[in-house]
Amino acid sequence: MLSHTPRFDVTLAETAADMRAAQRLRYDVFVDELGGTGALVDHAARLERDEYDTICEHLLLRDLARPADDLDQVVGVYRLLQGKRLPAGRSYYSEAEYNLDPLRGSGRNLLELGRSCVHAEYRSGLAMMALWSGLATYVEENAVEVLFGVASFHGTDIETLRAPLSLLHHRHLAPAGLRVSAQPEHFQPMDLIPEAELDMAAASRAIPPLIKAYLRLGGGVGEGAFIDHAFNTTDVCLVMDTNRMSAKRKAFHTQRAS
Repeated sequence: MLSHTPRFDVTLAETAADMRAAQRLRYDVFVDELGGTGALVDHAARLERDEYDTICEHLLLRDLARPADDLDQVVGVYRLLQGKRLPAGRSYYSEAEYNLDPLRGSGRNLLELGRSCVHAEYRSGLAMMALWSGLATYVEENAVEVLFGVASFHGTDIETLRAPLSLLHHRHLAPAGLRVSAQPEHFQPMDLIPEAELDMAAASRAIPPLIKAYLRLGGGVGEGAFIDHAFNTTDVCLVMDTNRMSAKRKAFHTQRAS
Protein backbone atom coordinates (compact mmCIF):
# COMPACT_ATOMS: atom_id res chain seq x y z
CA MET A 1 0.00 0.00 0.00
CA LEU A 2 1.33 3.43 -0.94
CA SER A 3 2.35 5.83 1.80
CA HIS A 4 1.82 8.87 -0.43
CA THR A 5 -0.66 10.24 -2.96
CA PRO A 6 0.64 9.46 -6.46
CA ARG A 7 0.84 12.02 -9.27
CA PHE A 8 0.63 10.07 -12.48
CA ASP A 9 2.00 11.14 -15.84
CA VAL A 10 1.92 9.07 -19.05
CA THR A 11 4.35 9.70 -21.91
CA LEU A 12 6.16 7.81 -24.63
CA ALA A 13 9.77 6.88 -23.91
CA GLU A 14 12.14 9.31 -25.64
CA THR A 15 15.59 8.74 -24.17
CA ALA A 16 17.96 5.91 -23.32
CA ALA A 17 17.25 6.60 -19.66
CA ASP A 18 13.52 6.16 -20.31
CA MET A 19 14.18 2.78 -21.92
CA ARG A 20 16.43 1.70 -19.08
CA ALA A 21 13.73 2.54 -16.54
CA ALA A 22 11.16 0.56 -18.55
CA GLN A 23 13.45 -2.45 -18.82
CA ARG A 24 14.25 -2.27 -15.10
CA LEU A 25 10.56 -2.42 -14.21
CA ARG A 26 10.07 -5.30 -16.63
CA TYR A 27 12.93 -7.14 -14.92
CA ASP A 28 11.33 -6.66 -11.53
CA VAL A 29 8.02 -8.08 -12.75
CA PHE A 30 8.84 -10.66 -15.42
CA VAL A 31 12.12 -11.99 -14.02
CA ASP A 32 12.02 -11.44 -10.26
CA GLU A 33 8.29 -12.04 -9.75
CA LEU A 34 7.43 -14.49 -12.51
CA GLY A 35 10.73 -16.29 -12.89
CA GLY A 36 11.15 -15.52 -16.60
CA THR A 37 14.32 -15.20 -18.62
CA GLY A 38 15.46 -14.58 -22.19
CA ALA A 39 18.49 -14.39 -24.45
CA LEU A 40 18.96 -10.63 -23.99
CA VAL A 41 18.04 -10.36 -20.31
CA ASP A 42 20.84 -8.57 -18.44
CA HIS A 43 20.81 -10.00 -14.92
CA ALA A 44 23.81 -7.98 -13.78
CA ALA A 45 22.12 -4.67 -14.67
CA ARG A 46 18.63 -6.05 -13.89
CA LEU A 47 17.21 -5.21 -17.34
CA GLU A 48 14.58 -7.31 -19.15
CA ARG A 49 14.95 -6.63 -22.85
CA ASP A 50 14.69 -8.28 -26.26
CA GLU A 51 15.18 -7.61 -29.96
CA TYR A 52 11.76 -5.96 -30.33
CA ASP A 53 12.60 -3.05 -28.04
CA THR A 54 14.39 -1.19 -30.83
CA ILE A 55 11.38 -1.17 -33.21
CA CYS A 56 8.62 -0.55 -30.66
CA GLU A 57 7.35 2.51 -28.87
CA HIS A 58 7.08 2.36 -25.09
CA LEU A 59 4.31 4.00 -23.10
CA LEU A 60 5.52 4.88 -19.60
CA LEU A 61 3.52 5.60 -16.48
CA ARG A 62 5.41 7.71 -13.95
CA ASP A 63 4.55 8.61 -10.41
CA LEU A 64 5.95 12.13 -10.17
CA ALA A 65 5.55 12.05 -6.40
CA ARG A 66 8.50 9.68 -6.21
CA PRO A 67 12.05 11.16 -6.09
CA ALA A 68 12.99 12.58 -9.49
CA ASP A 69 16.31 10.71 -9.51
CA ASP A 70 14.71 7.40 -8.56
CA LEU A 71 14.90 4.83 -11.39
CA ASP A 72 11.66 3.38 -10.05
CA GLN A 73 9.72 6.57 -10.87
CA VAL A 74 8.46 4.59 -13.88
CA VAL A 75 5.76 2.39 -12.34
CA GLY A 76 3.96 1.11 -15.45
CA VAL A 77 4.88 0.12 -18.99
CA TYR A 78 3.16 -0.79 -22.26
CA ARG A 79 5.16 -1.75 -25.35
CA LEU A 80 3.46 -0.70 -28.59
CA LEU A 81 4.03 -1.83 -32.18
CA GLN A 82 1.93 -0.34 -34.94
CA GLY A 83 1.60 -2.40 -38.08
CA LYS A 84 2.85 0.49 -40.19
CA ARG A 85 6.06 0.60 -38.12
CA LEU A 86 6.77 -3.12 -38.56
CA PRO A 87 9.86 -3.44 -40.80
CA ALA A 88 9.47 -5.43 -44.00
CA GLY A 89 10.16 -9.09 -43.39
CA ARG A 90 9.74 -8.83 -39.60
CA SER A 91 7.04 -10.63 -37.67
CA TYR A 92 5.06 -9.35 -34.72
CA TYR A 93 6.21 -10.58 -31.32
CA SER A 94 2.95 -12.52 -30.97
CA GLU A 95 3.59 -14.49 -34.16
CA ALA A 96 6.03 -16.77 -32.36
CA GLU A 97 2.96 -18.01 -30.49
CA TYR A 98 -0.05 -17.25 -32.71
CA ASN A 99 -0.99 -17.35 -36.39
CA LEU A 100 -2.03 -13.74 -37.04
CA ASP A 101 -3.23 -14.23 -40.62
CA PRO A 102 -6.79 -13.10 -39.79
CA LEU A 103 -5.45 -9.79 -38.47
CA ARG A 104 -2.85 -9.29 -41.18
CA GLY A 105 -5.47 -9.96 -43.84
CA SER A 106 -8.06 -7.64 -42.34
CA GLY A 107 -6.59 -4.51 -43.95
CA ARG A 108 -7.15 -2.64 -40.70
CA ASN A 109 -4.80 -0.48 -38.64
CA LEU A 110 -3.27 -2.85 -36.08
CA LEU A 111 -1.54 -2.17 -32.78
CA GLU A 112 0.26 -4.94 -30.92
CA LEU A 113 0.42 -4.49 -27.15
CA GLY A 114 3.12 -6.23 -25.16
CA ARG A 115 5.22 -6.30 -22.03
CA SER A 116 2.44 -4.68 -20.00
CA CYS A 117 3.36 -4.48 -16.34
CA VAL A 118 2.74 -2.36 -13.25
CA HIS A 119 4.93 -1.97 -10.16
CA ALA A 120 3.80 -4.22 -7.29
CA GLU A 121 2.91 -1.22 -5.11
CA TYR A 122 0.55 0.24 -7.73
CA ARG A 123 -1.87 -2.59 -8.56
CA SER A 124 -4.96 -1.26 -6.82
CA GLY A 125 -6.47 -0.01 -10.08
CA LEU A 126 -5.76 3.71 -10.36
CA ALA A 127 -2.35 3.18 -11.93
CA MET A 128 -3.76 0.83 -14.57
CA MET A 129 -6.52 3.32 -15.31
CA ALA A 130 -3.96 6.07 -15.82
CA LEU A 131 -1.89 3.85 -18.10
CA TRP A 132 -4.98 2.90 -20.11
CA SER A 133 -5.98 6.52 -20.38
CA GLY A 134 -2.66 7.21 -22.06
CA LEU A 135 -3.11 4.17 -24.27
CA ALA A 136 -6.60 5.31 -25.27
CA THR A 137 -5.22 8.69 -26.29
CA TYR A 138 -2.54 6.97 -28.38
CA VAL A 139 -5.17 4.75 -30.03
CA GLU A 140 -7.32 7.76 -30.92
CA GLU A 141 -4.43 9.86 -32.22
CA ASN A 142 -3.19 7.02 -34.43
CA ALA A 143 -6.61 5.82 -35.62
CA VAL A 144 -5.94 2.29 -34.36
CA GLU A 145 -8.72 -0.12 -35.27
CA VAL A 146 -7.63 -3.41 -33.71
CA LEU A 147 -5.61 -4.01 -30.55
CA PHE A 148 -4.01 -7.39 -29.92
CA GLY A 149 -1.31 -9.05 -27.89
CA VAL A 150 -0.56 -11.95 -25.60
CA ALA A 151 -1.58 -11.85 -21.95
CA SER A 152 -0.50 -14.34 -19.36
CA PHE A 153 -1.53 -16.63 -16.56
CA HIS A 154 1.29 -17.28 -14.11
CA GLY A 155 2.65 -20.79 -14.33
CA THR A 156 2.69 -23.58 -16.89
CA ASP A 157 0.65 -26.28 -15.11
CA ILE A 158 -2.40 -26.60 -17.36
CA GLU A 159 -4.21 -28.74 -14.80
CA THR A 160 -4.48 -25.75 -12.45
CA LEU A 161 -5.70 -23.51 -15.29
CA ARG A 162 -8.36 -25.80 -16.76
CA ALA A 163 -11.31 -23.81 -15.40
CA PRO A 164 -10.32 -20.25 -16.43
CA LEU A 165 -9.08 -21.38 -19.85
CA SER A 166 -12.32 -23.24 -20.44
CA LEU A 167 -14.35 -20.20 -19.45
CA LEU A 168 -12.42 -18.05 -21.93
CA HIS A 169 -13.01 -20.63 -24.66
CA HIS A 170 -16.73 -21.04 -24.03
CA ARG A 171 -17.67 -17.42 -23.38
CA HIS A 172 -15.02 -15.07 -24.76
CA LEU A 173 -13.67 -16.16 -28.14
CA ALA A 174 -12.89 -13.27 -30.48
CA PRO A 175 -15.17 -12.73 -33.52
CA ALA A 176 -14.53 -15.24 -36.29
CA GLY A 177 -13.02 -12.64 -38.62
CA LEU A 178 -10.40 -11.68 -36.05
CA ARG A 179 -9.94 -15.02 -34.31
CA VAL A 180 -6.27 -15.91 -34.32
CA SER A 181 -5.07 -19.40 -33.35
CA ALA A 182 -2.08 -20.68 -31.43
CA GLN A 183 0.62 -22.00 -33.75
CA PRO A 184 -0.15 -25.68 -34.53
CA GLU A 185 3.08 -27.04 -33.09
CA HIS A 186 2.37 -25.32 -29.75
CA PHE A 187 -1.44 -25.40 -29.69
CA GLN A 188 -2.80 -26.00 -26.18
CA PRO A 189 -6.58 -26.61 -26.27
CA MET A 190 -8.60 -24.45 -23.89
CA ASP A 191 -11.92 -26.35 -23.98
CA LEU A 192 -10.80 -28.58 -21.12
CA ILE A 193 -14.04 -28.64 -19.11
CA PRO A 194 -17.54 -28.74 -20.64
CA GLU A 195 -19.35 -25.44 -20.15
CA ALA A 196 -22.18 -27.10 -18.22
CA GLU A 197 -19.70 -28.46 -15.67
CA LEU A 198 -17.88 -25.19 -15.00
CA ASP A 199 -18.07 -23.36 -11.69
CA MET A 200 -18.34 -19.99 -13.42
CA ALA A 201 -17.65 -17.88 -10.33
CA ALA A 202 -14.52 -19.82 -9.39
CA ALA A 203 -13.29 -19.86 -12.99
CA SER A 204 -13.80 -16.11 -13.28
CA ARG A 205 -11.86 -15.46 -10.07
CA ALA A 206 -8.90 -17.35 -11.53
CA ILE A 207 -8.65 -15.05 -14.57
CA PRO A 208 -5.95 -12.37 -14.09
CA PRO A 209 -7.28 -8.80 -13.63
CA LEU A 210 -5.68 -7.51 -16.84
CA ILE A 211 -7.44 -10.15 -18.95
CA LYS A 212 -10.74 -9.50 -17.17
CA ALA A 213 -10.42 -5.80 -17.89
CA TYR A 214 -9.99 -6.42 -21.62
CA LEU A 215 -13.02 -8.69 -21.62
CA ARG A 216 -15.13 -6.00 -19.93
CA LEU A 217 -14.07 -3.58 -22.64
CA GLY A 218 -15.32 -5.88 -25.37
CA GLY A 219 -12.21 -7.89 -26.12
CA GLY A 220 -11.99 -11.59 -26.85
CA VAL A 221 -9.35 -14.29 -27.05
CA GLY A 222 -7.91 -16.38 -29.83
CA GLU A 223 -8.26 -20.12 -30.21
CA GLY A 224 -5.86 -22.12 -28.06
CA ALA A 225 -3.25 -21.18 -25.48
CA PHE A 226 0.54 -21.14 -25.62
CA ILE A 227 2.74 -22.48 -22.83
CA ASP A 228 5.76 -20.18 -22.47
CA HIS A 229 8.30 -22.11 -20.38
CA ALA A 230 10.94 -19.37 -20.70
CA PHE A 231 8.68 -16.87 -18.97
CA ASN A 232 6.90 -19.42 -16.74
CA THR A 233 3.49 -18.38 -18.11
CA THR A 234 0.56 -19.71 -20.06
CA ASP A 235 -0.46 -17.18 -22.70
CA VAL A 236 -3.68 -16.32 -24.47
CA CYS A 237 -3.99 -13.84 -27.34
CA LEU A 238 -6.33 -10.95 -26.65
CA VAL A 239 -7.98 -9.19 -29.58
CA MET A 240 -10.10 -6.03 -29.38
CA ASP A 241 -11.92 -4.33 -32.24
CA THR A 242 -12.05 -0.70 -31.11
CA ASN A 243 -15.19 -0.14 -33.21
CA ARG A 244 -17.06 -2.79 -31.22
CA MET A 245 -16.70 -1.02 -27.90
CA SER A 246 -19.95 0.26 -26.52
CA ALA A 247 -20.09 3.95 -25.67
CA LYS A 248 -20.13 3.12 -21.99
CA ARG A 249 -17.10 0.86 -22.21
CA LYS A 250 -15.20 3.33 -24.35
CA ALA A 251 -15.88 6.07 -21.79
CA PHE A 252 -14.55 3.76 -19.07
CA HIS A 253 -11.46 3.06 -21.14
CA THR A 254 -10.68 6.71 -21.81
CA GLN A 255 -11.47 8.34 -18.49
CA ARG A 256 -8.58 10.05 -16.75
CA ALA A 257 -7.44 8.72 -13.40
CA SER A 258 -7.45 11.46 -10.81
